[in-house]
Amino acid sequence: MRAIQISELGGPDVLRAVELDAPEPGPGEVAIDVAYVGVNFADLQARSAGYRVTELPFVPGLELSGRVRALGAGVDGLTVGQSVAAITEGGAYAEVAVVAAATVFPVPDGVDLRTAATLPTVLPTAYALVNTVGKLQPGETVLVQAAAGGVGTVVGQVAKLAGAGAVYGVVSSEAKAEYARKLGYDDAFLAETFAADVQEATGGRGVDIVLDPVGGQTLRRGLECLALFGRLISYGNASGEPGWQIGQPELYPSGLSISGFSILGLTADAPKVLREIAGRAFRLVTTGQVELPITAEFPLAEVAEAHRLMGSRTSTGKLVLAVNG
Repeated sequence: MRAIQISELGGPDVLRAVELDAPEPGPGEVAIDVAYVGVNFADLQARSAGYRVTELPFVPGLELSGRVRALGAGVDGLTVGQSVAAITEGGAYAEVAVVAAATVFPVPDGVDLRTAATLPTVLPTAYALVNTVGKLQPGETVLVQAAAGGVGTVVGQVAKLAGAGAVYGVVSSEAKAEYARKLGYDDAFLAETFAADVQEATGGRGVDIVLDPVGGQTLRRGLECLALFGRLISYGNASGEPGWQIGQPELYPSGLSISGFSILGLTADAPKVLREIAGRAFRLVTTGQVELPITAEFPLAEVAEAHRLMGSRTSTGKLVLAVNG
């Protein structure tokens, strides 16, 4: 089978096309003929910094859609040929992937395989940030970092469905700001000035929730945007900056709180909880309440170009790889 493999860490050029034996599913696993793969920033971190790479050589890719090829012992509830979407800890950049059955989801009726490739990580992440971890209450205000990215394009819609009074985005360019506004954001601010812009937009009150996948100094500035009893949820460190500590001086005066979230953490440690969240999240697509915009598609052989585009921070929406679509 065709696959994309890395044998060393580095830039997009370390992504190499290879021929490998198609993997067979073991007990509790499912082999999938891959149709499409969602490209995530975590894939870039795996390639460049070894994020969640257990050993080299390594086939990247965390989410996919396709059809069930074979079932391992003990797997029920799925059938050969069935359309599915899945989260995996690697291996999606290939014609065949083997995935733990606990993180394989039947594709909802009315959803094509191309769109299904965007479901496994983006939609459950957005739903959990707003509802499970953020516990958004009607009328509360939300600030979303990277509002024009994969999760960002969805989480604003999910927040509005949950009753948010206003949802603001933070982006890196005016073109992205306009894109975010078209997707339903009440306003979008540039990264350089967002803290001041939030204060102006809210009359100095601040927002109730900040959702941050960037980390570093961006996260620190996000704390400045929180209203009394506000909460910040960190779900990534795209900045690559070292972590920093926060404590009583920053949190106590206004009763602030910080939480963390990782969809891959749920995949590994709490797959049953993941399935519950995913089930609720997928219904938002099947009922037409949420749009999942795919803005660029690349053949598997051009995966390096997909990585370059995402790494340039100029892309919007979701990028996918067509494998057997």
